[in-house]
Amino acid sequence: MKKLVELQAIAERHSTRSFDGRAIPKEMLEKIVDAGRLATTARNEQPWEFVVVTDPKRRQEVAAITEYGKFIAQAAACVAVFCRQTKYYLEDGCAATENILIAAAALGVQSCWVAGDKKTYTTDIAKLLQVPDGYNLVSLIALGYEASPVTRPPKRPLPDVLHWEKF
Repeated sequence: MKKLVELQAIAERHSTRSFDGRAIPKEMLEKIVDAGRLATTARNEQPWEFVVVTDPKRRQEVAAITEYGKFIAQAAACVAVFCRQTKYYLEDGCAATENILIAAAALGVQSCWVAGDKKTYTTDIAKLLQVPDGYNLVSLIALGYEASPVTRPPKRPLPDVLHWEKF
């Protein structure tokens, strides 16, 4: 059986917080964000909006506002995932975020998910990016090419987390 590219991207993706500064072509960024647009969504609401930040000054401003996303300043791009305030905005926004992470890995771009929902800085990020009222920040995604290979922490083995019929 042929291994699917998506499964390989899932297995190989990892969080990267050190980037080499190379730009990501606009067309590639559009493909990555398009994967977010295609995410599963409750009741087909598709509440998401994506703000791609490539301007170095603006990325520095975003990074300065966050608690644990200072590395966004060195990334090639940052995708801010916002969702309209719907019943399942968080689930939908997280599905879109995960699709973006996997698409980036499939295209050879590394990433790191920075939390957005329920953070104290969500309003400041929305104001900086001129997002209208009625939207929640779900995530910030740093994208770029890693400065040096990362040693990935091991994942728990499948037999330790998989249960059949009962826990």
